[in-house]
Amino acid sequence: MPVLVTGAEGMLGRLVCAELKAKRVEYVPADIIGDNAHIDIADPDDLFEAFGRIRPEAVINCAAMTNVDGCETEIDLAYKLNAVGPQNLACACVAYGAVLTHVSTDYVFDGKKGSPYTEFDKPNPLGVYGASKLAGEEAIREICPNHYIVRTSWLYAPHGKNFALTMLRLAETRDEIKVVADQYGSPTYAKDLAEFLVYLHNSPMFGTYHFTNSGVCSWHEFAAAILEGAGKSVKVTPISTEEYPTPTERPKYSVLRHYRMELMGLDKARPWQETVKEFNEEIKNNNK
Repeated sequence: MPVLVTGAEGMLGRLVCAELKAKRVEYVPADIIGDNAHIDIADPDDLFEAFGRIRPEAVINCAAMTNVDGCETEIDLAYKLNAVGPQNLACACVAYGAVLTHVSTDYVFDGKKGSPYTEFDKPNPLGVYGASKLAGEEAIREICPNHYIVRTSWLYAPHGKNFALTMLRLAETRDEIKVVADQYGSPTYAKDLAEFLVYLHNSPMFGTYHFTNSGVCSWHEFAAAILEGAGKSVKVTPISTEEYPTPTERPKYSVLRHYRMELMGLDKARPWQETVKEFNEEIKNNNK
């Protein structure tokens, strides 16, 4: 029986499919766009029909509304995709005996702890995005015993929409880029997260995990590393959160500690600086 990958057209979903293919695991890519199997996880009739047809042994859910500011204005859509969708998946997985792997976020925390968050810290989201993702987590825990919830942060890749690609695009037309320097987290290369998700879905150790690349930096430091590695001479100016207001209050320090993996002696996440180098190499190769 195959692994069903929902949100397969997205930045992470594409890499999860590539990793499953590399591992010679049978999978079915699904999304509401593209040439994949059309499955709307927010529509229970559509979802259960697809489960009956595909009969997956496992699901890796990469589908989500990740536009943080957009969630503040499209609240119903945020909860539909980030809470109701995962709840439907949990119900379908229980009905068909499938294991569910679900991707969540550092934004379930308020960033006020002042030190890295473990899987055992109490969430307290600041905005609709974090609250809707937390609601999805809670539904899965309540409904589907055989699950993995993986929180991550600052996800980027050489494709899709992400902070790293935005910095490179801005560098083409600007001499100076102003970037917030008082919000801290851990950049995560989507390829590394995809590998972890595929590794984890075969494990018998169900529960909640944190996965990011190792190390801590500000958005400013992340941007500077990306642009320096790409050979861009643009000036990267640090600014405060107050100087760059957004519709959403964001956590100031949302670093995730991989505590469960540490306790099991299995934390092997690469440093974020190493993945920035790989990112820039892939960008160069794609442009040749």
